Amino acid sequence: MIAELGHFALILAFVMALVQSVLPMLGAVKRDARLMAIARPVSIHMFLMVGLSFAALTYSYLVSDFSVANVVQNSFSQKPLIYKISGVWGNHEGSVLLWVLILVFFGALVGAFGSNLPAPLRAATLAVQAWVVSGFLLFILATSNPFERQLPAPIEGNGLNPILQDIGLAIHPPLLYIGYVGFSITFSFAVAALILGRLDAAWARWVRPWTLLAWVFLTLGISMGSYWAYYELGWGGWWFWDPVENASLMPWLSGTALLHSALVMEKRDALKVWTVLLAIITFSLSMLGTFLVRSGVLTSVHAFATDPQRGVFILVLLCLFIGGSLSLFAWRAPLLKQGGIFAPISREGALVFNNLFLTAATASVFVGTLYPLALDAFDGTKISVGAPFFNLTFGPLMVPLLLVIPFGQSMAWKRGDLLAVAQRLYAAMALALVLALVMLWSWGADNILAALGVGLAVWVMAGSVSELWSRGKFSSVGPLKGIRRIVGLPGSAWGTAVAHFGVGVTVLGIVSATAFQTEVVLTMKPGQSVDVGSYQVTFDGLSPATGPNYIEDIGRFTVRKAGVVAGTMTPSKRVYEASRMPTTEAGIMTSGVSQLYLALGEIHQDGSLDIRAYFKPLVLLIWLGCVVMAIGGGLSIMDRRLRVGAPTPSRRRQTSSSGTAGTSTSGAGTSTGAGS
Repeated sequence: MIAELGHFALILAFVMALVQSVLPMLGAVKRDARLMAIARPVSIHMFLMVGLSFAALTYSYLVSDFSVANVVQNSFSQKPLIYKISGVWGNHEGSVLLWVLILVFFGALVGAFGSNLPAPLRAATLAVQAWVVSGFLLFILATSNPFERQLPAPIEGNGLNPILQDIGLAIHPPLLYIGYVGFSITFSFAVAALILGRLDAAWARWVRPWTLLAWVFLTLGISMGSYWAYYELGWGGWWFWDPVENASLMPWLSGTALLHSALVMEKRDALKVWTVLLAIITFSLSMLGTFLVRSGVLTSVHAFATDPQRGVFILVLLCLFIGGSLSLFAWRAPLLKQGGIFAPISREGALVFNNLFLTAATASVFVGTLYPLALDAFDGTKISVGAPFFNLTFGPLMVPLLLVIPFGQSMAWKRGDLLAVAQRLYAAMALALVLALVMLWSWGADNILAALGVGLAVWVMAGSVSELWSRGKFSSVGPLKGIRRIVGLPGSAWGTAVAHFGVGVTVLGIVSATAFQTEVVLTMKPGQSVDVGSYQVTFDGLSPATGPNYIEDIGRFTVRKAGVVAGTMTPSKRVYEASRMPTTEAGIMTSGVSQLYLALGEIHQDGSLDIRAYFKPLVLLIWLGCVVMAIGGGLSIMDRRLRVGAPTPSRRRQTSSSGTAGTSTSGAGTSTGAGS
């Protein structure tokens, strides 16, 4: 009965989505307040229905209801509670339901807390959001019903994929989906603005918090997934350029460009066409990732489905949403009037430079990811595009971007003074240059790229600190007043500095872990030792163990540093009872932000085993930097100016602009709505 209730709730949500797709949009176009008012309650009730459906599926997992086929295929009665819960979205049907739940949740947030939006824009935005919801609900009901019954019910289930039975995979998908789906709101805002012909600085002010929220969660989701692959798959790497990894990176890159472009639009009423296009492209790339994971075109640890019927359905949705929005953009964009102008040497100019390189990097990842798939689809030719291609295309595009970050955040709006900014950054320049030269002298000419990478990372971090220092004016007002000045800075100023500092931290971790790691692969017998970096690792032997739903062989290693025991490590090989699938559990010893990493290979009959051992200096900085970036985004969201909306124009300015038509009038009207 619970499963049928969940299924019926999905059908009701689909009907509500159809209503919200049509009536509020008609009201927005005709300025009918009664029709526009429908959007808010329907969006909230639709969220309640999808939430009820998700709760019903979760309950089925918790009680191990094996009359539900989805539970049979992805659960096991002896599975720990946390993995019963994460198993809800550890499969195709459940993960799509989670996607839709987050989709309607964002719509409900706009409905409940979007009172500062003009009524037509809010109604149109929620209608566009409902178009997306309708498509995915139809996809679930037609091809991916999570409540399908299996009768007679088996006594036991098949169990969840063992590599998904990890706390990282309980956290990673929800974070990633909030990021992916969060960009649907910016997409809906963009399409609604194109339909209504109202696009101005106030629109950018309303869009930025939603973009920031999606970007923060996508950053956390990608970093969590990277760390999970690092410690769970036993390969010791943090990024493989897997097509599905790239599918999450592309919307992150274009979303980062959108954040900066919307800032220029908000400040100067410029880059309107480009900002709207980025909003459309970013969500389109999110949907592309959904297609890659669920269409069966990829074989990956990330892939959920291999059913061509589902792939065709999602491809149709892609064509409708992406093709339709781009067609609308091509029709309406020429009618949009450009706003203010600015000098090339200015903060706006630096942000345009940022957009240029971020979109070029997105394009390089896009081509490298989809070209092999397209070639295989058209003539059956199979090629592999891996790390060498991406390192030679993506890497060089990031270098000039990182060089400009400290200049851009220190530059004045509209017209900047490059020499004055360079003078403020001289300490950061000197520190980065000296450190790079010291590293080069210490490591030799063979590591020149690594030395330059370290210098670049320090340049970005020191530049962020320098910006806060200069805004505090410590040299002129003294330390106490300087501290009060920087504490009182707006959230966006702190967010910018902290996020950019996090970029530098991540770059430092990437350079250090890539260039200076130590790798040892060998077969070891009990009592044998091997040197890994500054550590000596001794293999003590194997011992069997039994977990909640698996059996394992645990390797025991004693780790010494300078002859003193630093600890023990216990990597293992597991076999899960339900699926009889083996997995590798790496052993990791952390020292500061560096790690010693052990992974077991084949176990031989004589008691010896193959191991792969790494020492990875500063590797944790890769993920800590991502967390710092997310904190910076959170600080920007807390900026009071994003909560109160765009400033209200003066009465004189409203009067003088009342005679103009088209998009030029939208700024006054919508700004007034924001400020009220």
